[in-house]
Amino acid sequence: MPSSPSTAMEEHAFRDKSLWIFGYGSLVWKPDFEFTSSKVGFIPGYSRKFWQGDTFHRGSPQMPGRVVTIQEDCEECTWGVAYEVREDQIESSLQYLNVRESVLGGYITKLVKFYPQDEGEEGAVLALVYIATPQNSSYLGPASDEDIANQIVVSSGRAGHNIEYLLRLADFMHNYCPEAEDKHLFSIEEALISILPYFYTTDDPLPVFC
Repeated sequence: MPSSPSTAMEEHAFRDKSLWIFGYGSLVWKPDFEFTSSKVGFIPGYSRKFWQGDTFHRGSPQMPGRVVTIQEDCEECTWGVAYEVREDQIESSLQYLNVRESVLGGYITKLVKFYPQDEGEEGAVLALVYIATPQNSSYLGPASDEDIANQIVVSSGRAGHNIEYLLRLADFMHNYCPEAEDKHLFSIEEALISILPYFYTTDDPLPVFC
């Protein structure tokens, strides 16, 4: 069953009257909750993977899309955006994210150490992150870059086309973290771009992304 933030997390948040929430997927461009501040940065010891199925936001039960989760990897780090929520923002953001990420997505929560860009060790804070594990029913697991790209190119859901999800995430990395490497993401981006002409011609234009 999807988990809600633990008692320990809630006690930590309300004791300090603030909580940082780390996003590494669609949260980097569409948090959809009220926050006080945000910072680009990374969490060490995790790598981002397109291993989670999505039958609501970026896919359907008949044709699941592919979205990201993170897995423990001591040699990697995952870049994204951390949002600071304070006081009344804490409860409302957690209620919203519990539906968006846990109920609809199958993600669990964990506290991790977040390092803001260019702030070093002294800027590090604990942040709440949502992780899809193999125990949830939508988990798809590993596949080749080409197979993932082929699945993404034909999938769409209530939040839009799966292609948009991939390209927005890649654009974030290219524009906000230009010196960071995300081989998995960039390899799938490259695979997607190479197969697009086979799915969309000049008479069949690409999906429009707002």
